[in-house]
Amino acid sequence: MKFYIATDHAGFNIKAKVIDILNKLGCEVVDLGPDNSDRVDYPDFAHKLCDEVLNDTGSFGVLICGTGIGMSLAANKHKGIRAALCHDAYTAQMAREHNDANVLCFGERVVGLGVIESICKAFVESSFEGGRHQNRVEKIEVD
Repeated sequence: MKFYIATDHAGFNIKAKVIDILNKLGCEVVDLGPDNSDRVDYPDFAHKLCDEVLNDTGSFGVLICGTGIGMSLAANKHKGIRAALCHDAYTAQMAREHNDANVLCFGERVVGLGVIESICKAFVESSFEGGRHQNRVEKIEVD
């Protein structure tokens, strides 16, 4: 699995640990920044990541800010992106299985490292079930 990852200044401190977690799960990870914890605007990084995910079929994204809320809001403005704000392994699993989420969002200030590890593991190890969920996912896209 290939993941793109981006944060803002409020998610920067956990980014290297998340990259390590994903690498240990066998994933390739591309870091889209930022390169330090200087203040930045989260939409800039959310949009950059979404463009990469949309242009790289089958890839996924991880967006981290203070709460995960801003990143998920910005990401979901992109047609074809289904960004899920997850707070635990169960929500990450359901995001993949029922919602075909392709971008995982969470907040550095909201979840601890152990929970982040379980969130990433659940997201990576789950896949879209299709079936009864396919029609619902199709209804998410609005022209």
